[in-house]
Amino acid sequence: MPIMNEGLLREYEFVTRPGERKHIGEALERADALMQQVAYSLITGAHLEVDRLVKEALGNGYAANTVLDDGLLAGMAIVGVKFRDNIIFVPEVLISARAMKAGMAHIEPILSASGIPPVGTVVMGTVKGDLHDIGKNLCIMMLRGAGFVVHDLGVDTSPAKFVAAVQQHGAQLVGMSALLTTTMPNMGRTISAFEEAGLRDEVRIMVGGAPVTQEFADEMGADGYGENAVECVDKARELLKLLKELQAAKR
Repeated sequence: MPIMNEGLLREYEFVTRPGERKHIGEALERADALMQQVAYSLITGAHLEVDRLVKEALGNGYAANTVLDDGLLAGMAIVGVKFRDNIIFVPEVLISARAMKAGMAHIEPILSASGIPPVGTVVMGTVKGDLHDIGKNLCIMMLRGAGFVVHDLGVDTSPAKFVAAVQQHGAQLVGMSALLTTTMPNMGRTISAFEEAGLRDEVRIMVGGAPVTQEFADEMGADGYGENAVECVDKARELLKLLKELQAAKR
């Protein structure tokens, strides 16, 4: 099915990288007219419209996962790309996040009652000394939508707090964010803290943020790097699969 919603089609044109166009385009083309309208309303921050459309869809028999994947997450993926590429800024992201929250208010109770086990458990936080969290919060929305349980440690998170959270929640994945070049080294210090605690082999660590690169991630000893919220979900799935395979081989 082509993208029939003209507004959504214009928004999709902001997605220019081939891999992202394929990934997001497939989701949008899978969506019917109602789900495309949900996605467009989310992108434009029309939270009352998202609230109405999601209620309408669920009332008409749409599965909660369909509304989530083909509507809400498809829209939020474009928001993430536009934010990364400086097409929109923090105020617009917050408006879209409010719309996402309006839709999730109807979706989350259904998913919670379904009894479907989570895909995995993730601990997320912005590293020590850094108070920026918009990118992290986008990743958390996408991860939760993809079926992960995510424990948000907030900002200015010390290495010890990351370690304690993994121990408390039995998380398999850790996500760290930084926006300042001065706080990026705290990613390496956090990874060292996991090594000192004897937990490094039990978790997989992802890093991201505007100044972070694949080269930096490799230098710090991280297991994965994601440039945006869509990549964050894909990387989390990939790392969790590899971790489970490794643990199974050791048994």
